[in-house]
This record gives sequence, C-alpha cells and structure tokens, in this order.
Amino acid sequence: MNRCDFACEELRDYGGEPVALNIERLARKNSNFRIALWTGKYLQTTLMSIPTGGEIGIENHHDTDQFIRIVQGRGVVFFGKTREDMREAKRVDGNYGVFVPAGTWHNIKNIGNTPLKLYSIYSPPHHPFGTVEKYG
Repeated sequence: MNRCDFACEELRDYGGEPVALNIERLARKNSNFRIALWTGKYLQTTLMSIPTGGEIGIENHHDTDQFIRIVQGRGVVFFGKTREDMREAKRVDGNYGVFVPAGTWHNIKNIGNTPLKLYSIYSPPHHPFGTVEKYG
C-alpha cells in the first residue's frame, strides 16, 4: 500500500484511475476558475474557484445532470427553464449542495468577500479530460 499524506495530492485529472482524494481540501487549494479532477467514461468532477463578485456564467447542459457542492464562501444560485427567465434564486454557502437536472438554465454568483470554492460532478462528463481554465 502506498501511504501518502495530503501534501502529495495534486491538482490534476486523475480520470481513469481508481483514487481516494480529500476533495474538499483540493477544492480549497484550487485557484483555477475550473480544473478537471477526475474524468471517467460516465462521470466527471471539476473544482472551481469563483472570485469575489464573479460568477460561473449562465449555462445549460442539455444531456448532463450536475451536482455542485459549495465548500467555502457565499453565493447565489439561479435556476430557470429559459435563459431569459431565471427567477428562482437561493443563497448558498459551505453547507449546500446544488442539484441541476439536465436542461435547466443555471448560474452561481459569488456574493461573499472571499473566493467561492466548489466542486461539481457531471454525469456524463461535460468538459474534456485535463481541462484547466483560468478566470477571465
């Protein structure tokens, strides 16, 4: 058995490998807008860091269900059946999980004073293996 403490966990795409990671610690460590942590055939996990005043951006995944876990910070999540009608809103913080069914328009805005840290699970995967996106 390979013993490894948290210091050896890297921010990279572990997809295709069985692995156990401290996902909340890695989400807090992440400073990328989005980075793929694990991309498999049927599932993907990404980490995100949204700066103060920033947002994920309005999006809709027609064929992908999504779960978002807020790890740190405060935000507002918006939902709607159309891009123009996203009236449903809910304040979220580190105690929230957000479930987004395929075909639902959504966005998350950071309303706190620190970066909003989260991880997102997509089924099936939504981003290419190894995705790394900087903010801006």
